[in-house]
Amino acid sequence: MTLSRFSLLCLACAFGVLLRAETGAELAVRAAALHARIFTIDTHLDTPTLSLRRTGWDISQRHVQAVDFSQCDFPRMRDGGLKAGVFVVYVDQGARTPAAFAAIRDNALRSFLRVHAVAERFPDQCGLALTADDGPRLMAAGKRAIYLSIENGYAIGKDLTLLKTYHELGARFFGFVHNGNNDLGDSSQPETGPEWNGLSPLGREAVKECNRLGLVIDGSHAADETVRQLVAASQTPIILTHSGCKAICDHKRNVDDNLMRELAARGGVIQMNTVSQFLVTTPPNPELARAEVRRLARSAGANQTDAEAAEAAVGRYRLRAEMNTGRATLDDFLKHLFHAIEVAGADHVGIGADMDGGGGVVGLEDVSHYPKITLALLRRGLSEADVEKIWGGNTLRVLRAAEARAKQ
Repeated sequence: MTLSRFSLLCLACAFGVLLRAETGAELAVRAAALHARIFTIDTHLDTPTLSLRRTGWDISQRHVQAVDFSQCDFPRMRDGGLKAGVFVVYVDQGARTPAAFAAIRDNALRSFLRVHAVAERFPDQCGLALTADDGPRLMAAGKRAIYLSIENGYAIGKDLTLLKTYHELGARFFGFVHNGNNDLGDSSQPETGPEWNGLSPLGREAVKECNRLGLVIDGSHAADETVRQLVAASQTPIILTHSGCKAICDHKRNVDDNLMRELAARGGVIQMNTVSQFLVTTPPNPELARAEVRRLARSAGANQTDAEAAEAAVGRYRLRAEMNTGRATLDDFLKHLFHAIEVAGADHVGIGADMDGGGGVVGLEDVSHYPKITLALLRRGLSEADVEKIWGGNTLRVLRAAEARAKQ
């Protein structure tokens, strides 16, 4: 069959349309539509520790990061297309004594109650999410989904039964350590070096209990050997809710490529944070270090009120802003994100920015800026399906695996 000149011209035009590159404006429109459509979750928001402890602070109202240092509220979550957040019940590492364990347990319980109070006060705007399916369900209803996590196994002291208590209060993620070793395992930032060479015997039992309950194990802040042992011991994939890449910034909190591959091989996920000192090399700042020591010393006292603790944290952020210490940029964050995708694969990477906990970079100051990440991922050449995994699908997969194990 001979094609007419007109038919050939039509084919050429159609082929030309297929080959035409997407313009920047078209890409931006596509990115915005994608971001609005997909389930998005940030796996590490310290809002219960910072903002919710402040007298009179209202999460339903719009706040300004430059004014009160908060980075997450419902209006800014809507602006940023953030459908869900993991709100963190964080406790500072302190003395390992019965009295200190009791005080820190009560501290954690108050944090849970603060988040529950938000859900009860604003049922038209948010809901507590207890299962993987709850997040998309709340999203479909136009509400923000709030998951709960525990940061620092110091919150249970030596009492594994508290894992069940916290799970019943809504916790679905459990971070074993923070800055300092505890009775579960070694931290990446210990004061005196390794204590257990990874997990302690109690820590290994805690892994089993997390698997039994359906708690997703969080290895952020843990020493490399602790993370390796968590990956090996857990019957379900583990997550690093707010971490970075050591190949990009050689900080002891960050994860090297080999460990990232081990995590991915067992189905785990590493979520990228936005804390400047983990993204770029920052010069030592003795004044900030002294301020942090003073803050931790005050927080160790059982008599410190929630408002006093929140204002101490705000004071630290104010000092950091006044001193203008080496803040990273959105591009610095993207270097970590792209490297993790290259090493671990899009099936094993997510976003855990650590907003309200020290996160936030120039160009990504609060949760309202999150559509920029989606645009950057598409511009990098990732498929829409991979972007959807990174923003929420991978986290939901890990949650579902933990739920399935608990049902067995």
